[in-house]
Amino acid sequence: APIAAAALVLAACSSSTKPGTATGAGTGSATSGAAAVTVATRSAAPGTFLTDGSGRALYMFASDTSSTSTCSSTCATYWPPLSTTGTPTAAGSATGSMLATITRADGSKQVTYNGHPLYLFKLDTAPGDTKGQGSTNFGAKWWLLAPSGQPITSTSSGTSYSGGY
Repeated sequence: APIAAAALVLAACSSSTKPGTATGAGTGSATSGAAAVTVATRSAAPGTFLTDGSGRALYMFASDTSSTSTCSSTCATYWPPLSTTGTPTAAGSATGSMLATITRADGSKQVTYNGHPLYLFKLDTAPGDTKGQGSTNFGAKWWLLAPSGQPITSTSSGTSYSGGY
């Protein structure tokens, strides 16, 4: 019995990481989990925008469609998709009825908001960072999303990253 209990404790404490997935951990590297992802909001220089449950900014990619993410491979390394294994939930000013998921080419479920697949940005390392706002990486614009589901196209915060990959 003690061996079985120890095995259960070890199993409960272990977790695996999977690139491109996110939970509320906010560690900068995304991890997968059984719990659903929370989409929340934050107010800062560009306006009120969507975040993950840890306060990290969420972006949309202008070349995506409501049913397809066009960011994969190297793009997804710099712009990890917001993925979930459960049903995404809304907090703050985010609207739950605007949340959905699509299935990516690798079989993972990516969270969408008002039809826009959602992404984090690798260089946003702290809650509230918006360094990806207005970026043209990978051939199209990256925008923060307002709780209305519309892109915020202002780059007035001055933190936009325009470097290429």
